[in-house]
Amino acid sequence: MQLLIMRHGEAASHSVDQERTLTDFGRQQAAETAARIADSSWRPAKIWSSPYVRARQTAAIVSEILNCPVEEKAFITPEDDPGLCLNALLEHQQWPLLLVSHMPLVGTLSTLLIDGHREGVPFATAQATVLDMPVVGPGCADLKTRFVP
Repeated sequence: MQLLIMRHGEAASHSVDQERTLTDFGRQQAAETAARIADSSWRPAKIWSSPYVRARQTAAIVSEILNCPVEEKAFITPEDDPGLCLNALLEHQQWPLLLVSHMPLVGTLSTLLIDGHREGVPFATAQATVLDMPVVGPGCADLKTRFVP
């Protein structure tokens, strides 16, 4: 099973975090990362997106380039527990899956799946990481590649 974990593109400042929108540069970043994914063997069957505006916008750009459906998931916002996402991944059937979310969740979910802890690794804006795992679980994934705009 392959899981692509992607951070949203660069976002503008806003007083309400959930309403932050992508900058022009952030849209360009998302398109560049999507184009790199499109040129690889890691094309997703489905995209899960955070409901925050910047993640939805990133997912929409990626979806258009990869011709892949998007589904919003309320449990992948910045401060959500990566364990909630892990539980949902256990039930998921359509692989590969691309998850578009935020720091610190993308970092903590990645380290939970790769190393079995929640220390968290940094993600650049619009960076995507490909994990390969025989089963979904802490410490079960191998890092295969990264796509950075």
